[in-house]
Amino acid sequence: MNQLFFSLIIPVYNRPDEINELLQSLTLQSYKNFEVIIVEDGSKEELRCERIVEKFKNEILIKYFFKENSGQGFTRNYAFERASGDFFIIFDSDIIVPPQYLEVVNNKINLENLDAFGGPDAAAPDFNNIQKAISYSMTSIFTTGGIRGNKKHAGVFHPRSFNMGISRKIYKSVGGFIITRMAEDLEYSIRIIKSGFNVALISEAYVFHKRRSNFVQFYKQLYFFGRARINLSRFYPNELKIVHFFPMAFTLGILCIPILFFIYLPLFYTAIIFVSIFTFLIFIDASIQNKNLKIGSLSVVASFTQLLGYGFGFIEEGLMKIFRKV
Repeated sequence: MNQLFFSLIIPVYNRPDEINELLQSLTLQSYKNFEVIIVEDGSKEELRCERIVEKFKNEILIKYFFKENSGQGFTRNYAFERASGDFFIIFDSDIIVPPQYLEVVNNKINLENLDAFGGPDAAAPDFNNIQKAISYSMTSIFTTGGIRGNKKHAGVFHPRSFNMGISRKIYKSVGGFIITRMAEDLEYSIRIIKSGFNVALISEAYVFHKRRSNFVQFYKQLYFFGRARINLSRFYPNELKIVHFFPMAFTLGILCIPILFFIYLPLFYTAIIFVSIFTFLIFIDASIQNKNLKIGSLSVVASFTQLLGYGFGFIEEGLMKIFRKV
């Protein structure tokens, strides 16, 4: 079996503590044929991770670069230009990589002759309850998270940049990211797929994704995701599917509930029953999956935060797109 050389591409912005945990996990990889490329994307001087990177230089092959801030997409391009690998694997800085990850990826690429891949994310056993609740909401069938790293996802699978690999052949043929924020990874995945490359989900190549540690940060992140989905439609209008409108419909429905009380009581009570059933199903499912009632309760908050954050972002960017055309 071909032993591929991997370049692990990690942009970082003002998050030195995350890089420490990520690099520590990479020292434990069972597959050793890789390099790590850390690109500091204009972080504040006091929050740069160069000193942390230095601690690991005797354990793994690692390169560190600092550049002016340009966003994650163009920062990954900067790393691509300096990478030596047969395959480039893109990680977010807030993940932890299980020890078997690269071994699994090397085997799957060889067995299935893959040009690109994506993997799912999960919650590690030592994550706090809020992180586990957020992880649930981002992977649940009851939210749009259910279309991410899942073999039963809706439509064509598109790798995401928290856990995504591309061959050097793709980079030479397709190039890098053409937008730096706002669904830049989805645009790149679509372009790769449209170019005819063999792309697949490797479900066993999961990473532990810490995400945000509180619901305010999580809301802001999902608000940005909602805006990004509309931004993507500028490039690929057909990629805006019915499922992407669900958070908007949910958000508008929640906003309308108080109004229904004054307009038509039967419809108001119907809406309350629907929300109650939806809440109960999330609570039961999350509690069973995590074997913890507290995480089940927090998962309800996380799921509502996700849907409302995404919904409001989607609505705002959608309205801006309409007004720009007027």
